[in-house]
Amino acid sequence: GRDDRRPLLSAGDAGSVVVDHGANPRMWLRAADGPELLFCDNETNAQRLWGAANASPFPKDGINDHVVAGAATVNPAQTGTKAAAWYRLTIPAGATTTLRLRLSTDQPGPDDFGAGFDDVIARRRAEADEFYADLTPNVSAESRRVARLASAGLLWNKKHYRYDVREWLEGDPANPRPDHARTRGRNAEWGHLYNADIVSLPDEWEYPWYAAWDLAFHMIPMAYLDPDFAKAQLILFCREWFMHPNGQLPAYEWALGDVNPPVHAWAAWRVYKIDAKRTGVKDYEFLERIFHKLLINFSWWVNRKDADGSNVFEGGFLGLDNIGVFDRSAPLPSGARLEQSDATSWMAMFCLNMLAIALELAHHDSVYEDAATKFFEHFLAIAHAMNNIGEDHLALWDEEDGFFYDVLSVDGVPSPVRVRSVVGLIPLFAVETMDPAMLEKLPDFSTRMRWFLKNRADLCGNIFSVDVPGEGERRLLSLVDPDRLRRLLRRALDEDEFLSPHGIRSVSKWHAAHPAVVDLAGVTHTVEYEPAESTTGLFGGNSNWRGPIWFPINYLLVESLQRYHHYLGDDFTVELPTGSGDQHTLWEVATELSRRLIDIFLPDADGRRPVNGGNALFDTDPQWRDHVAFHEYFHGDTGAGLGASHQTGWTALVAKLIRQSGK
Repeated sequence: GRDDRRPLLSAGDAGSVVVDHGANPRMWLRAADGPELLFCDNETNAQRLWGAANASPFPKDGINDHVVAGAATVNPAQTGTKAAAWYRLTIPAGATTTLRLRLSTDQPGPDDFGAGFDDVIARRRAEADEFYADLTPNVSAESRRVARLASAGLLWNKKHYRYDVREWLEGDPANPRPDHARTRGRNAEWGHLYNADIVSLPDEWEYPWYAAWDLAFHMIPMAYLDPDFAKAQLILFCREWFMHPNGQLPAYEWALGDVNPPVHAWAAWRVYKIDAKRTGVKDYEFLERIFHKLLINFSWWVNRKDADGSNVFEGGFLGLDNIGVFDRSAPLPSGARLEQSDATSWMAMFCLNMLAIALELAHHDSVYEDAATKFFEHFLAIAHAMNNIGEDHLALWDEEDGFFYDVLSVDGVPSPVRVRSVVGLIPLFAVETMDPAMLEKLPDFSTRMRWFLKNRADLCGNIFSVDVPGEGERRLLSLVDPDRLRRLLRRALDEDEFLSPHGIRSVSKWHAAHPAVVDLAGVTHTVEYEPAESTTGLFGGNSNWRGPIWFPINYLLVESLQRYHHYLGDDFTVELPTGSGDQHTLWEVATELSRRLIDIFLPDADGRRPVNGGNALFDTDPQWRDHVAFHEYFHGDTGAGLGASHQTGWTALVAKLIRQSGK
């Protein structure tokens, strides 16, 4: 009822389908070898579903009914809004048949399927081979295959995404108005959102919706494939038809107001750095544009997710679905409050990402030194809060266990939620190094930083440690000092806890024998180690953060360890694995974690890929063995693919790991 224009498909010359659409030029789809062309309308069969009159005598299931049952359900006039080329083939076992079709704005001609057709296919194949070879020049053939498949899948997952919340709330004028409850229900407060853009999706096939933090991770490997698209996507989510006027980024379609981890600034900074390294040109305009929008988003976090202004944040489930003992997005019983290690650490990371961007922009415009100082100060405040929350609270760091935990306060009485999960490892992501030469070029920021070091020891004593020079005289900003870093890695690199043959588990394996139990308002909540599918219906039960390996968290850990190594150098070593006595630098630890993640997809000595979970068809059949799937997450012990099984965008991060591995 909003637009009465209709596209039209009709039979044309030389076995073609003529495509007329008001917004695009005329096109022709040609099918070689003269198949029968079938037409119907892409309209619901209301008579079959509801006993109502059909809008078209040839509704959308007409082609199916004609092919399967011989029904007279296709339009004999050969027009409609849905069409098919019907080939009837008998293909012997093991044989191959090729179907050739061509879509273009050129009118049909006699050479549509001659030598020119084969030439186009050959040239496009050669261009693709050259493109991907340039992206992975120094790795093995098998690693190159995996990187190419991951990258191709990422490109496949771009989709035109149309969602006008205001229209959805109002309903279609030609149909009965929706129940008034819709105006107070899901997404009702997002009436400004008008999406009509190409968007990178988690999986265009299985999960055809966007998710803000998924997309941020997509853009890291995308920066190698199409840096302009990567930058445009990050800016897109900050535009007025995506970002809420209050500064929140939309999470995903079914609950735009949910909260994803604030990794947009990290992605923008990384894409900027990747693009500058590959092209030799620093795109200050992109960085400046997105910085100003991210300032608004940062303010939303501070104003909405820090309930009492303590610099300890309560972000909700933060994309980790069922990782907590209870639904962290749902309201807690009266008098209860959850102070989150991960939400607070994500915000510390957000501060450092914004600080890094501001310092980069300050080399271009000294005005940004003020913004850099602001984020330096805010980082100090968050670090202080994580260790000194107040009389009726606990520090998020547990000295006895050597781990970070969420803190649950009930009627003012705090207690740690002793779940050993990636929630306690996320503080490692809040780390940034600063080059002394950079500080010398920014005297205003350096002076203010020294003022804080001299006059606010109460704040500066909670970080490590901008006033202590490290490798190459670098300075470090981090939530953890070397002692806490060792203690956290002692658990993270323990094969009986977090370290799997295939990466870092989301929950410690220790909980298999020692479940975490929390009693709240007369209800007992439990978390156990679940290495595969979820055994709880929390968040629909179709996603599990209680043991499997997730690529985004592992990737951030690899990057963080590399940054720690930039400062601590080769003299700082840890056991890998814990208890082995084998000492390794943090760079070596990061390299080993990368290897374990990459090996999920590579064939072992027996030709089996862990991702296939022992499926002989996928491992050995020549039609399947070279076609790797990039799942949503992976079994905590075997590396078998779990969750969405087709091509989950953030798992394409493996392509970035392969490129930097050189293997």
